[in-house]
Amino acid sequence: QVQLVESGGGLVQAGGSLRLSCAASGATFRNYAMGWSRQAPGKEREVVAALNWSGGSTYYATSVKGRFTISRDNTKNTVYLQMNSLKPEDTAVYSCAARNALGLSTTPYEYAYWGQGTQVTVSS
Repeated sequence: QVQLVESGGGLVQAGGSLRLSCAASGATFRNYAMGWSRQAPGKEREVVAALNWSGGSTYYATSVKGRFTISRDNTKNTVYLQMNSLKPEDTAVYSCAARNALGLSTTPYEYAYWGQGTQVTVSS
């Protein structure tokens, strides 16, 4: 079973950048596809970015495409989310998630393991 710990959230002005990190432990990291999801108050959780076991296949939600970049380092058991040109509507709790499969998924329900989440707040 994999354990996930996020870091890197915080408060940033619109147009700014943040980099989230998610450190995994307890399992063979390269056996897991990974994703970043977010949930804002009153809204459903959505997967904003995901990648397969190698990082060679990626997915981005339309709302973040061109601004966010997901990547992974299998030697460091870590997945990253680089967020640029942040907007107030990006404000949410961001969580990383692991799926015990090699291929990525765009739906939260296919991820079995979740981190505790980190708050991202973008001020206007």
